[in-house]
Amino acid sequence: MTHRCNWATTDSLAHYHDTEWGVPSHDDRHLFEMLVLEGAQAGLSWSTILNKREGYRRAFANFDVDKVARFTPKQVEMLLQDASIVRNRNKIEAAILNARAVQQIRDEHGSLAQFVWSFVGGTPLQNDWATYRDAPASTEVSDALSKALKQYGCKFVGTTICYAFMQAVGMVNDHERNCDCRAACAALGKKRRARAAH
Repeated sequence: MTHRCNWATTDSLAHYHDTEWGVPSHDDRHLFEMLVLEGAQAGLSWSTILNKREGYRRAFANFDVDKVARFTPKQVEMLLQDASIVRNRNKIEAAILNARAVQQIRDEHGSLAQFVWSFVGGTPLQNDWATYRDAPASTEVSDALSKALKQYGCKFVGTTICYAFMQAVGMVNDHERNCDCRAACAALGKKRRARAAH
């Protein structure tokens, strides 16, 4: 990899950038994971969250929505003692609330993927930034997604968090113009569109 987006400054960030960020994801478990992790990041660095990712997977039943939705107040107290995650009561409780909201979304829309991808018409938005610094913190689409998630009772889903989520799961391709991953992510989006058209 010769050219990466300028934010991929550490080994763990580079690995995440090269293998996951911007890759279109339609997997409900992964989408729920990213929703929880992006919410957990509020006020912290993404590096901090990446370093705690395995802790999160362990603590939150590998992001099994139905299991997390059944977490009890007693489990919340246990999680507050778990140093492998961000020990913030509001963020922990939000993950459980969001799991319950995702259950409702799933019931009404068939899957979390169907729901979130409907905001971009099922196809990743392709941007063209000379540098990642030019990318917006939020857009009208992330505003709409944020509003819709809040209507289902989700917490820690402000428009900035929603835009970061959209970037992470490939709903928008914000890889820099000279980044080697940009074309690969764009091609994956096109392949999906071609399949959907048949």
